[in-house]
Amino acid sequence: MKINENGRIGAVNPYKKAGEATSAQAAGKKGKVKDQVEISAEAKELLGASGSARTEEQSLRIESLKNSVSSGTYHVDAKKIAEKLLPYLK
Repeated sequence: MKINENGRIGAVNPYKKAGEATSAQAAGKKGKVKDQVEISAEAKELLGASGSARTEEQSLRIESLKNSVSSGTYHVDAKKIAEKLLPYLK
């Protein structure tokens, strides 16, 4: 009965060796280059114009919805939801 294989003593695991090489390379790199995104001035201007287009009545509506949801008085009309979903189910 053979329990241990004599040929495996001192064998090198190639995956372990590759992992050690990778970690050594990572240790050698001290300053990693990070990804950066730059948004142009024109894009910032467009974002600012579209984001601040909320009117006074929209802001009031949003505040009233937030208050009704937080107080628990917001009611969802199931009939309206069913009417909107019906075309997608046909």
